[in-house]
Amino acid sequence: MNTEKVAIHIISWLKSYAEKAGVKGFVVGVSGGIDSALTSTLCAKTGLPTLCVEMPIHQAESQVSRAEEHIKQLKEKFSNVSEVRVNLTSTFEDFKKVVPNTESSAKLDLTLANTRARLRMTTLYYFAGLHSYLVAGTGNKVEDFGVGFYTKYGDGGVDLSPIADLMKSEVYDLAAYLNVPESIQKAQPTDGLFGDSRTDEDQIGASYDELEWAMKMQDLQKNEDDFTGRQKEVFKIYERLNRINQHKMVPIPVCEIPENLK
Repeated sequence: MNTEKVAIHIISWLKSYAEKAGVKGFVVGVSGGIDSALTSTLCAKTGLPTLCVEMPIHQAESQVSRAEEHIKQLKEKFSNVSEVRVNLTSTFEDFKKVVPNTESSAKLDLTLANTRARLRMTTLYYFAGLHSYLVAGTGNKVEDFGVGFYTKYGDGGVDLSPIADLMKSEVYDLAAYLNVPESIQKAQPTDGLFGDSRTDEDQIGASYDELEWAMKMQDLQKNEDDFTGRQKEVFKIYERLNRINQHKMVPIPVCEIPENLK
């Protein structure tokens, strides 16, 4: 990948899209992870106002400090970057108090994790509405179109997706080229939605490098019988997640009414 040309292309695309849409700038949720760091940097380099929003919910201190380091670096480099911090922990806890009590389970844990993401989406759109900004998505190609590793109407609720055609490895390459803080480049990817130390790989059962490989193999119309050992295991993980998360990747089903019934 020609990182310089790809960066220029995305920055130009972002600026052109915003100008055609008649909006003033971008709002980006910054988590301390590589995807949001790259997205916010690309938005900042358009020269348009870029609002970085921190939205901790029982967040690990390491994630908070990485986000703050990145935003500080951006503000030092770009006068068009501003920041706001909205601690949503109490909002999340209040939500849990007003919904019916449910015994702890894996489903409850996942549902509450998705609730965190949706509270953040609502917050981003609050600021987008106030300032006439676009919400810039932070999902990469493997997450958005491979395994569907994001929350529907959470971090998947965005106006445009500047890095969704980049594999995770390409995200790292571009982030290094744009001098994203080394602490973020070296950090283990995590969605930070469960309030513990689990990583993306812990949740998925495969690394992003493995998932990229599986995505390429599916594009080549391979099937699990073509592989053995770890490769077969990874391919099965990828295919299963790709299949069950199609509802995130395809347009919302519309019940079309036959003309003779209208």
